[in-house]
Amino acid sequence: MSRGVPRADIVAMLGEGHSNTAISRALGCDRHRVADIRRALNLPNAVPQPLTLEQKWRSLTRPLEGGHLEWLGERVGAARTPVMRYKEQSYSPAAIAFTLQHGRQPEGQVKAECGMRQCVAPAHVEDQPGRLRLRAQLRRILGSREPKTYCVHGHHQALHARLSPDGRTAYCAACKTEQKNPHPAPTTA
Repeated sequence: MSRGVPRADIVAMLGEGHSNTAISRALGCDRHRVADIRRALNLPNAVPQPLTLEQKWRSLTRPLEGGHLEWLGERVGAARTPVMRYKEQSYSPAAIAFTLQHGRQPEGQVKAECGMRQCVAPAHVEDQPGRLRLRAQLRRILGSREPKTYCVHGHHQALHARLSPDGRTAYCAACKTEQKNPHPAPTTA
């Protein structure tokens, strides 16, 4: 964020009734600087517009080449996972995109299947069953054999089988989880 934005530009947008966040995004300056100027001028905070969940989601996306949508809103954690807060609840922007595309709530985690990391374009995201279905179709097209009924460690593959994004590699999600956490905490009854 640049501190070089002229104060007059911020004052002009404050006079037009924009929020601190909207001004910060539009001008590329720190929203705390905008808030300080608002206080110095004795201007009230902007009255928030009552947006629907979908309207807020759309306001926080930006179209990119190839039909992709970039998330401009909040991100959390080391992976910088997109998140949207609406009426005191947190939502996955990808899950909202999925619901817009399919008219139903997703099952499991929603991920972009277009190759662009964290794309939130409705046509580019799939829930877990959709990903499995698409990858299984790709395996059949490529002429790959179906995964075995049980993996080498005895996990039933109807529940645990997963396929790589290119559909070529089948793996056991249960085995992968066990490899990441080889010493699970003991369960108490």
